[in-house]
Amino acid sequence: MSVRDVALKEFRQVRRDRRILPFMFAVPVIQLLLFGFAVSTDIKRLELVVCDMDRSSESRRLIRMVHGSEYFRYRGDVPDLRGAGRALDTGAAKIALVIPPGYQRDIVRGRTAVVQALLDGSDANAGSVASSYLSRLVQTRSAALLEDRLARLGAFRPTAGGLEPRLRLWYNPGLESALFMIPGVMAIVMGLVATSLSSMCIVREREIGTMEQLIVTPLKAWELMLGKMLPYLAVGYVNLTAILVVNALVFHVPLRGSLGLLALLTGVFLVAQVGLGLLISVTSRTQQQAQYLTAFFFMPNMLLSGFMFPIENMPEALQVVTYALPARYFIVIARAVFLRGSDAWTLLDQIVPLCALSLLLLVVAALQFHKRSD
Repeated sequence: MSVRDVALKEFRQVRRDRRILPFMFAVPVIQLLLFGFAVSTDIKRLELVVCDMDRSSESRRLIRMVHGSEYFRYRGDVPDLRGAGRALDTGAAKIALVIPPGYQRDIVRGRTAVVQALLDGSDANAGSVASSYLSRLVQTRSAALLEDRLARLGAFRPTAGGLEPRLRLWYNPGLESALFMIPGVMAIVMGLVATSLSSMCIVREREIGTMEQLIVTPLKAWELMLGKMLPYLAVGYVNLTAILVVNALVFHVPLRGSLGLLALLTGVFLVAQVGLGLLISVTSRTQQQAQYLTAFFFMPNMLLSGFMFPIENMPEALQVVTYALPARYFIVIARAVFLRGSDAWTLLDQIVPLCALSLLLLVVAALQFHKRSD
């Protein structure tokens, strides 16, 4: 019996289990579509109500400016501050723009006019973004008023000695969240499938009574691990192909780097995830226990890998934990290859620990299997 025989046997077992086939091929594509469309950090069309207590041409001009912005969705007028508060309390609006009496009078007299914004802070991210959007619109209107006033006075704004920022966004000029999320989703989905499937392979042998046949083969523990691993690496590459096709047809995230480099490093990542699954399978006594352990590892892997939240913002103790997660490294690699077109030399600080972690997981799984065999 050879490594090839073990791999073919595993292929046949997977093919015969019709419950696993949809999970292997359909679920990754469905998850990619769900994550790609549903998980977005773009915040637009925030519900807004207006409390205009000035009722002047200037207040209406400001309101029209806010209405015309793609960032806000006008939900109507409220008569007073109590109505604005009620709109926020009921969730009918995320932001209330309050224009006080005397707004136009202050502008005409050259004084600083004040407007108030009441924001729903229960969603900290939406509240912060809404504040930034509204501040930008008010600043734009303020600059226009200053230009008008200077023109009426026959003056002009100084053209020298100031500071004017000119921003240029690299890699993602439109700040589209899909361009950032899709490479991360690819890592999470492929990692979940690889770990879930491989976590069943050894414990399944134990439950159906064929474990002894594996033990008496002349193959060494690492050879058995390699034979068990190969089918799931093949499934991982099928998933990678499906994900790239869906991305090309639906999300259009550009692949600026080398496809060969991405495929090679995907293999290293899959080895790590399959190694983790084999370790779970070796240490579990039933398939149900293996499923629970896989589910236990999935949530930390998603939350601590940098897929959704920056690792730098996490407590230092959790940052240390992330070094043991293969997805931490591969998400950085995938985003760099997709968006920045990075090469292997640039990503060496991610490739080296990912390779080391993959080797470590395989060695530990093989040693644990040898120990259980004895």
